[in-house]
Amino acid sequence: MDRKALKGIHHVSAITGSAKKNYDFYTKVLGLRLVKKTVNQDDVSVYHLFYADERGNPGTDLTFFEFPIAGSTYHGTNSITLTSLRVQNDKALAYWKTRFVELKVDHDEISTRTGRATLSFRDPEGQRLALVSDEHNSGVAGGKPWDKSPIPVEHAIYGLGPVQLTVSRPEITARVLTDILGFKETRSFPSTTSGQSEIRVFETGEGGTGAEILLEERADLKRERQGRGSVHHVAFRVEDQDELYKWVDLLNQLSIPNSGFVERYYFRSLYFREPNGILFELATDGPGFEGDEDFEHLGEKLSLPPYFEDKREMIEARLQPLETKE
Repeated sequence: MDRKALKGIHHVSAITGSAKKNYDFYTKVLGLRLVKKTVNQDDVSVYHLFYADERGNPGTDLTFFEFPIAGSTYHGTNSITLTSLRVQNDKALAYWKTRFVELKVDHDEISTRTGRATLSFRDPEGQRLALVSDEHNSGVAGGKPWDKSPIPVEHAIYGLGPVQLTVSRPEITARVLTDILGFKETRSFPSTTSGQSEIRVFETGEGGTGAEILLEERADLKRERQGRGSVHHVAFRVEDQDELYKWVDLLNQLSIPNSGFVERYYFRSLYFREPNGILFELATDGPGFEGDEDFEHLGEKLSLPPYFEDKREMIEARLQPLETKE
């Protein structure tokens, strides 16, 4: 059964201890648009917030589950250790560096990583992030910045960039990426981590910053313990529902434990863990976020998929109010 190549990064989902503080940082400091305020469909007692470009185009979503009782992250291996965010050019990085200084955002100096200007920084909970310049990039297109963002459009974040995996046994993760998911290993670049020599780059689809996984070996660390400021999973783009079912069939044929088809309303999903324990999701490009809110009012109300509407009163009673209408 022929399957189309995965199109790139679909979204990254992380953990926050405070929806309010998280909302303030990602919308008011980073200028992303909250395109959907909903709940974790596997635990409806907590928020699931989606930040993205103007309408949540696939490949632009950085999402957060709010777990108020989450402890601190204990950094380690077998984890997702960096989420990159795309900006149009090197000039935008200079803008962001000045902004981070003014707003006292924890950040590093602008550096070059695999030929691209990069600015690493952390959110208030220690989430490991980097802005990456697309000035010399080619490959999968980014999204479209929201013109009502506090950030000028020419400097705005407009998509997800490379996602870094740090693992203790890199070859087995590499085989999943290449032999099962169809990524191609294209190059490597020096790691700044003590005792390690290189980070390997894997690309899918049209390639480029929106379609890369970076793989680093760290056998000297304990397994990361997730908490506030850690990443829960990374999702890859699938064209549509028919393609997703082909991936379900493949994983079943290979006897790889997986979730099977999962209805998420805003997209359809499939989940499985690679052998080092990192959670992968395959997610369809559609239907998108405008099925229950129009474009002008995305993210303003608590949105629930139709199959949760009969529980709305109970769900709303268990959530702390979060004002997202400016």
